[in-house]
Amino acid sequence: MSARAAPRRHALPGFGLSLGVTLTWLGLIVLVPLAALALRPWQLGALGVWQALAEPRVLAALRLSFGAALLASLIAAPMGLLLAWVITRYRFPGRRVLDALVDLPFALPTAVAGLALTALFAPNGWLGAPLAALGIRVAFTPLGVVVALVFVALPFLVRTVEPVLRDLSVDAEEAAATLGATRLQTIRRVVLPALWPALLTGFGLGFARAVGEYGSVIFIAGNMPMVSEIAPLLIVTKLEQFNYAAASAIGLAMLLMSFAVLLALGLWQRALRRGRA
Repeated sequence: MSARAAPRRHALPGFGLSLGVTLTWLGLIVLVPLAALALRPWQLGALGVWQALAEPRVLAALRLSFGAALLASLIAAPMGLLLAWVITRYRFPGRRVLDALVDLPFALPTAVAGLALTALFAPNGWLGAPLAALGIRVAFTPLGVVVALVFVALPFLVRTVEPVLRDLSVDAEEAAATLGATRLQTIRRVVLPALWPALLTGFGLGFARAVGEYGSVIFIAGNMPMVSEIAPLLIVTKLEQFNYAAASAIGLAMLLMSFAVLLALGLWQRALRRGRA
């Protein structure tokens, strides 16, 4: 008689249990809320969902949220690259303080950030008064929304680009310089191609964070319907009116639009990596 085969031991003990617990928590925390968000609007019917999203106030809020988030991410991209470059490539007094300040939006409560930005950019604020003298009004305008979103999106750009810059060898830059390339040519043809995937990742993270930002925006925006009202605030307004289906419809629209943007960025990033391979 052949001996009974010994049971196979998994390389990761407890893998089945840990996978089950992980999937359970994922379902409870992520999938169930998303399913509720996807199903709740259809209580209004297809026509009701369309009418809820086609309201001029809703369209204006969505346009401001996504437009301001896109513009803020585009502004934060070169600023984040410059900050990451300075932090990683130079040694100067106060570098550690600057490095710590980059993470300030992560640690600072969003309401405190909103109040601080409003105090700075109000017409009588430290920065708002000189700008007002030039005819530029920031607080309580869509421009204030962009400023607040740049504040929250910038750390994502810095922290995604910084590790790549640390690992990027300067040998290629020195070789380009010895071959006669200018500094601008070296950055454009040597440095930026290696940083594009990280820049796109940081752009996507910053955009996703900015689209859903609430606390730091509502104080500086002014919250005027059709002018400076963001979509997250409109969702809160609908909830306060007990119009849960309409609020869910706006949330679902934001979810789908954000997913489409992030999917496009992911495909672009994959194409860049394939091009470098």
